[in-house]
Amino acid sequence: MLRTALRNVLAHKARLMMTALAVLLGVAFVSGTLVFGDTTANAFRTASAAGLKDVAVAVQAQMSEPESLPAGGPAKGGEGRSTTVLDAALAQKIRALPGVTAVRPTVNGEAILADKDGRPVNADNPEKHLATNYQPGTAGKDSRFPLKEGRAPAAAGELALDAKTAEKAGYRIGDTVRFATDGPALAKKLVGIVTTDDPRVAAGSTLALFDTTTAQKLFLSPGRFHEIAVAARPGTDERALTARVQALLPADGATATSGADLAAQQSARITADTQFLTKMLLAFAGISLFVGVFIIANTFTMLVAQRSREIALMRAVGASRRQVVRSVLIEAALVGLAASAAGFALGLGIAAALRPLLNAGDAGLPAGPLVVSPQAVLSSLAVGVVVTVLAAWLPSRKAAKVAPVEVLSSAGVAPPARTLRVRNVLGALLTGLGIVVMGYVTTLDTTDKSNLLIAMLGSLLTLNGVIVLAPLLSRPLITLAGKVTTRFFGVSGKLARENALRNPRRTAATASALMIGLTLITGLTVGGYSTQQAMDEEAAHGTTADFQISNSNHAGFVPTDAAKVAKVPGVATAAPLTVGSFQARGQDAGIAGTDPAAFGKVSGLTFREGSLAGIRAGTVAVSDEFARKTGAGVGDTLDAATDPTEPGEHPTAKKLKIVAVYEATPAVPDALGTLHDVLPYSATHTLDSIMVKTAPGKAGSLEQDIREALGNSPLLKVQNTEQITKEARKNLTTGLNMIYGLLGMAVVIAVLGVINTLALSVIERTREIGMLRAIGLDRAGIKQMVRLESVVISLFGALLGIGTGTFLAWAGGHLMTSSVATYETVLPWAELGLFLALALLIGVLAAIWPARTAARLNMLQSIQAH
Repeated sequence: MLRTALRNVLAHKARLMMTALAVLLGVAFVSGTLVFGDTTANAFRTASAAGLKDVAVAVQAQMSEPESLPAGGPAKGGEGRSTTVLDAALAQKIRALPGVTAVRPTVNGEAILADKDGRPVNADNPEKHLATNYQPGTAGKDSRFPLKEGRAPAAAGELALDAKTAEKAGYRIGDTVRFATDGPALAKKLVGIVTTDDPRVAAGSTLALFDTTTAQKLFLSPGRFHEIAVAARPGTDERALTARVQALLPADGATATSGADLAAQQSARITADTQFLTKMLLAFAGISLFVGVFIIANTFTMLVAQRSREIALMRAVGASRRQVVRSVLIEAALVGLAASAAGFALGLGIAAALRPLLNAGDAGLPAGPLVVSPQAVLSSLAVGVVVTVLAAWLPSRKAAKVAPVEVLSSAGVAPPARTLRVRNVLGALLTGLGIVVMGYVTTLDTTDKSNLLIAMLGSLLTLNGVIVLAPLLSRPLITLAGKVTTRFFGVSGKLARENALRNPRRTAATASALMIGLTLITGLTVGGYSTQQAMDEEAAHGTTADFQISNSNHAGFVPTDAAKVAKVPGVATAAPLTVGSFQARGQDAGIAGTDPAAFGKVSGLTFREGSLAGIRAGTVAVSDEFARKTGAGVGDTLDAATDPTEPGEHPTAKKLKIVAVYEATPAVPDALGTLHDVLPYSATHTLDSIMVKTAPGKAGSLEQDIREALGNSPLLKVQNTEQITKEARKNLTTGLNMIYGLLGMAVVIAVLGVINTLALSVIERTREIGMLRAIGLDRAGIKQMVRLESVVISLFGALLGIGTGTFLAWAGGHLMTSSVATYETVLPWAELGLFLALALLIGVLAAIWPARTAARLNMLQSIQAH
């Protein structure tokens, strides 16, 4: 039977090509993911080890609030900032310990740089702004930051940048660099350009370096540090040294960790982080392999049908059913093994390409050599072989049922059709159960994240139910499509319909491969589009402002800043806005404070009772939702209590009379009062934002003038509605694009399935095609017949996928309302139409090779074929 399996593989190389290609692509995805995961983890560990080189002990401090704040508000120059217990005296004590060769105290912070044109660098990524102190060692240089040009910063008016940051911002040695930490813009002279191996910088973060004294004033407190790295002589016992360092530290406020332990902690964290990415990629690889199962099963089912006389002859000469099953499974294993080996080789290329591809989206993955572990090799090969064998198991059982007497049957006699009754009942049960579960999802509490598992279960049941029901659904849908093809293409269209209906199982399996990919893509598209529309509505609803001014570090503004903006020529209104929280009538609520007169010109609030004009000191307007939850109404008084926002403060309470009720909107929280009343309720006692309405025709030219009026700090964000929605959409759009790319592999494999089915169908219908040629159907008609059959099958799969995906997105989208209150399902008709057009294109392209093969068949030889 082994020789028979080998002979069959070699004899049907062309027929098994698409199956092998499907397995190859699926395994390539799996192997590429495994190798990429190992490679990324190793690269991060290498980068981490380089950062910990010569670090025997790391002392890390806990932040604490300053003992007192200077009178008159926030301190300048670092006074009154958060501080730590790590200071120069402690560093000196550690340096004096036996075995210690060097101590490197570090200050860390964030400095948002402006480029040469005054715009913030990395404006779309406010978290990617690194800053630290340049700490010269015994040789006068900091080994972490080798100098490329110039010298190290040594005075208060100097700084250095890494080479990538300097290039991005357009700075050269000697230029004045503008930046901000948590307030107005500062300026210092660029005296040095360095290089660094920090992967965060490679990922697009900027890096600014200051002398230690300046860094302490900017980011901490004078004389204090965030960390102290301790270097030791070779052979020093790290754990013993760590204990001695810990003994010098205060009981609270700092911890000492050995370099080995710190490396182990970072390695564990890196492993956990990379495992998440690996698991996500493997999930999409699993989808691709699942789609490939339909192709494999279809291929072996058709091969078994085409070799029925051969199998019957084997049975007639003594082969048992078990041997026939074994022969088919061995054949599948050989195909799976060969395809898996080729797929693993292709996977190495995928693994190498993933890092630069993800880094193009600012993933920040460090470079490193490919790591090919034995586990990745064995897992990839095992997955390919097991999936192929499992997919071929049912066809092998069908082969075992071929009776020896069939060796006497005519090759032109079609096998008897098998009933679909059991399959239809099972499919109806699965689909019905899935629909019931998804209907239940629409009633669930949207704030309970565990309900996502119920939605996933319902989606899985529904999708699998539709797959099982696909043969039953194929008849009405393909019959309907056939009427169109018959009307427009005559005999070729009618034959295409009959061919697609001839074997519902085969048609359904082919269409299901495409359906799975389109179900997932459609579900994500509908959900993503609906979320984007909800975000747009949240950004625009309740406000008519042309600009919203805020700070990227949420530091806030002083109340007089609104008056500065209002004086800018072309600004019609500048409304200050601060947000706080309070408790009233057993409810936690948000409250916004503003100048009611100015806010009325930039807001689009709809009032149920009263108006903005009625809001005065000691009064508020509330949303209709808050009024409904608390039973409060116009004329009632709220005992509004707030928690302390500063250490040592006592809870405060204030009586606020309700004078108006407005329609709830995401732009305004539960209550709206005067700026004077609400500032004490806010966390920072500052303005959160300033809403700006410009004079007619001035909106396009005022951004820079507004920035200048507020000091043009790189922290400033002056955004119009379009920019606000774009920023809100950014992560969603990036995630969707990545998922589309990953699902693209499943669609490619589905296309191979259509090609595979058509090609084998042409071989199976060789005599039929010869007869059609003999009675007058020309080559063009044969090509058209095959193309239309391909289009009909592809459109059938697309309709199932789009319909199922839309339903799942509608039902599952209910869970989105917890994070996006205005969410409702909106169908992206243009995208759905594009998916149908894509299915049509897939059908046409997939039929090119099978159609040409069918048209080239010799008429007489085809009629004589067996």
